[in-house]
Amino acid sequence: MTDGNTYGFDTLQVHAGSQPDPATGARQTPIYQTTAYVFRDAEHAAKLFNLEEVGYIYSRLTNPTVSALQERIAVLEGGAGAVCCSSGHAAQIMALFPLMGPGCNVVASTRLYGGTVTQFSQTIKRFGWSAKFVDFDDPAAVAAAIDDNTRAVFGESIANPGGYVTDIRSIADVADAAGIPLIIDNTSATPYLCNPIKDGATLVVHSTTKYLTGNGTVTGGCVVDSGKFDWSANDKFPSLSQPEPAYHGLIFHEALGPMAFTFHSIAIGLRDLGMTLNPQAAHYTLMGIETLSLRMERHVENAVKVASWLEQHPAVEYVTCAGLKSSPYYERAQRCYPKGTGGLFTFALKDGYDACVKLVNALNLFSHVANLGDTRSLIIHSASTTHRQLTPEQQEAAGANPNVVRLSIGIEDAKDLIADLDQAIAAATA
Repeated sequence: MTDGNTYGFDTLQVHAGSQPDPATGARQTPIYQTTAYVFRDAEHAAKLFNLEEVGYIYSRLTNPTVSALQERIAVLEGGAGAVCCSSGHAAQIMALFPLMGPGCNVVASTRLYGGTVTQFSQTIKRFGWSAKFVDFDDPAAVAAAIDDNTRAVFGESIANPGGYVTDIRSIADVADAAGIPLIIDNTSATPYLCNPIKDGATLVVHSTTKYLTGNGTVTGGCVVDSGKFDWSANDKFPSLSQPEPAYHGLIFHEALGPMAFTFHSIAIGLRDLGMTLNPQAAHYTLMGIETLSLRMERHVENAVKVASWLEQHPAVEYVTCAGLKSSPYYERAQRCYPKGTGGLFTFALKDGYDACVKLVNALNLFSHVANLGDTRSLIIHSASTTHRQLTPEQQEAAGANPNVVRLSIGIEDAKDLIADLDQAIAAATA
């Protein structure tokens, strides 16, 4: 089942990419725990290696369990294809890998997960790439940052940690005018709350570790390609528009059209970078996605209840939940994210850094972990953990000031979550 135009989201999240096993009739997608696959004959093997036939060669490249997950996520996002990998950070490198080269840059939002800021500002320099960080609330500034060496624009639909919402369409218009792809990290929103491809994004990345899996068991990542970008419109993307020496001069875009990026990511990206998702992790994520819409509805409902309570607390300086009418992003959220803005937001304590540390230590129901998107409610003090490597200016731009904590609201009873925060804030500010 792949027809996203016929079936509703709730149906697709259960059935897309999944068919009864032809050999056994097993209804749940099996875990194909195998390294390699037997070829029918020498000709079959040669066709697979030449990309003349689709099939399974080696599980670093393709695996039936992982393929089911790729198809499901691609269908939910409205993409032409997808490739899964070992983590969200791996997905970001996989997304950039076919686009970039030495001397090239990516224009990125200032409001990104701290690990992404570090990856873009430090690690990618080792590839000869660079990043320019711009406030995505100012499309004109994004346009001004793009130069002849820019190969992509990168942002988050709902930014981690602050829950800020991006007007994807306005940024997509800027990227389109420059003839470069827009990459949107849709981890915090999920395809249930946001469809970046419909809003003009070329590529969508996920840390499937988070809401898609939803149970805090495995790590994973995914890159979804819209299949709509013309990689041959200019000479900026030679990996896709020019002959590939490793495949006897095959031109990916010419030969594979809308699936060019996806096939390149498997045939070159996974082959050479080796950022493989294991089949057991794919299985856990497939099961998690089956309840995605149900969980996201509760995440959204609980987040607004908890944020509304926090907003009235005398010890709280501010709350960043875009689902609140007091949020400067409320109007944008209602327009761009009508189903809600997820379960992720931050709040600041008037008593500062030390009070945040005491708060984290005083909570009972909230788990203090470096994760988000779990069924359980989670908390972290970003300035001392996930955003610790950033400068004070970068922390402020990302919404991770020293007096701020990040909440990932789970699916528990909201009254219990509020009671836990109430006693912890009292202990932290006594």
